[in-house]
Amino acid sequence: MFEIRNQMLQGDCLDVLSQLPDASIDLIVTSPPYADQRKHTYGGIHADAYVDWFLPIAAQLKRVLKPTGSFVLNIKERVVDGERHTYVLELIIAMRKQGWRWTEEYVWHKRNCYPGKWPNRFRDAWERCLHFTLEKQFAMYQDEVRVPMGDWKNSRLRNLSETDLQRDNSRVQSGFGKKIANWLGRDLAYPTNVVHLATECGNQKHSAAFPVELPSWFIRLFTQPGDVVLDPFLGSGTTSIACANLDRVCVGIEKQSEYIEIAKNRLQAASPLNLFTMRENQYLYEIVPIQGEK
Repeated sequence: MFEIRNQMLQGDCLDVLSQLPDASIDLIVTSPPYADQRKHTYGGIHADAYVDWFLPIAAQLKRVLKPTGSFVLNIKERVVDGERHTYVLELIIAMRKQGWRWTEEYVWHKRNCYPGKWPNRFRDAWERCLHFTLEKQFAMYQDEVRVPMGDWKNSRLRNLSETDLQRDNSRVQSGFGKKIANWLGRDLAYPTNVVHLATECGNQKHSAAFPVELPSWFIRLFTQPGDVVLDPFLGSGTTSIACANLDRVCVGIEKQSEYIEIAKNRLQAASPLNLFTMRENQYLYEIVPIQGEK
């Protein structure tokens, strides 16, 4: 029986996933190779073939995810022949047919996106973080990602009008309304579905590293300490770093041995005492080569 613990599993994602137990993962957060990109690293998948390539992986992810779990997929359409390809939209539809619920879409706003000029578009400053679940009710800890309200509340809430003390319904009959008095005594507010983060400036010798803060945000939102997080495309180990910082168990899968080594070194540098203390002559994070079935 496969034992879930802090591990980096080296092998093809689909082969390794088939060995994980059913309903053993609380959160899946990952950024797979985008279509026709990272060819020198992972070979590249043509945009027209992307959905067919990803669906078998999605089926395994669906099997290993707990009913209360979440799957956050960081992905972005690429430009093909001068227009945005629709493979991400097609993937969403195909995954819904596979039994996933497309619960939400978060936007990662990249504060320091690459400069440049293109003849028919501007700089790419955002990426999708698609949130899929298996059930309508799932684990979510919204208080863990609250943000400061800001200084505006000091002046706005100092002298409330009579209108501010009651619900003010929308004048366009949209059903929405507000009651300003509800903000009294609050220092924190719930965020929007736009996550504002800088990209990873030092790319950790990986062609597509994302910042630690990105998986960290979703890990805090959808899990509690001790829960199990899976990254089936671990890369240079960013999700493992986030889990170590937040006291979550991380199972990472990575095809390339050189990236496993980079991830191991990053973990060791980040927290050598906690992560690589010897216990029964084994690292707390085991590096396990996985052979696919012949």
